[in-house]
Amino acid sequence: MQGDRSHPTAEAIYLRVKNQIPHISLGTIYRNLKVLAEQGLILEIPVADGPARYDFRTDNHYHFICDKCGHAHDIEMPLPTSLTQSLQRSGYAVRTQQILFYGLCPNCKS
Repeated sequence: MQGDRSHPTAEAIYLRVKNQIPHISLGTIYRNLKVLAEQGLILEIPVADGPARYDFRTDNHYHFICDKCGHAHDIEMPLPTSLTQSLQRSGYAVRTQQILFYGLCPNCKS
């Protein structure tokens, strides 16, 4: 799964893993995804009207969630350091950041 850029849901991961480990449960998948996210080894991307998606790329980057097809896309843009610096000056200790955009992807927009 490492290197997967599709931002799969837990259910999609379950279906892939079940082919190799037939007796695995969906609960096991959810528990392991939670542990991996807590350890910073994967990112959990919350989706407003759907299941969370998971990203195996853990560097700070944006995501775009398509309202129509539901796919999550990596967005390659520089992160605004001024926002983090402003929070730090106000006394916050920023551990990480996640910025999500919602709308229509290029395929669904046409």
